[in-house]
Amino acid sequence: LLIQDYEAKHYAIPDPDPVDFLHYVMESRGLTRLDLEPFIGSRGRVAEVLNRIRPLTLEMIRRLAEGLKLPADVLVQDYPLARKAA
Repeated sequence: LLIQDYEAKHYAIPDPDPVDFLHYVMESRGLTRLDLEPFIGSRGRVAEVLNRIRPLTLEMIRRLAEGLKLPADVLVQDYPLARKAA
């Protein structure tokens, strides 16, 4: 317990980036973009989220957390979006 407490204070592991986390979940569970459509929306919407063009909405996060049993506290983290081409 002492070691665990020390490591938690001095070597805390930050939460992963939400999009990177979704990519990891897809890879580890053998999911495709099609499998995310019920939780995120259309094929285009899934592509926009995974390519960092559109952020996850609260409703998307709720559906992902409930449907795929993902931790919502990881998905609500801020993350950088891709810059729009000028």
